[in-house]
Amino acid sequence: MSVYKIDMTSEPLGGLEHLVLLALIRLGPDAYGVPIVEEIRRHSRRPVLRPSVYLALRRLETKGFVRSRLGDPEPRRGGRARRYFEVSAAGRKALRESHRTLTSLWDGIALDRK
Repeated sequence: MSVYKIDMTSEPLGGLEHLVLLALIRLGPDAYGVPIVEEIRRHSRRPVLRPSVYLALRRLETKGFVRSRLGDPEPRRGGRARRYFEVSAAGRKALRESHRTLTSLWDGIALDRK
């Protein structure tokens, strides 16, 4: 018999997953790979590899925190369709819970003290 009940919103967010969700919210429902990577790089000031962002998007979709849809192919010959991503209600809830937890943990901490 299992003592723990696990649902999608109880899964913790990894560091990159957190950044990806926040970038998606900033970019809106028509966000796709390249702008997501650029948004994370701009705000985090750290190198972010595109494949790692796509893996994080896949994990987030599996957890139910992100939805995706395939757009129309690009008009140029042989153009590929882009996959667009947006944060689901469960993803927003996970971000709120994470923010609340981090804010609570930071409360009363002064890093400049020795």
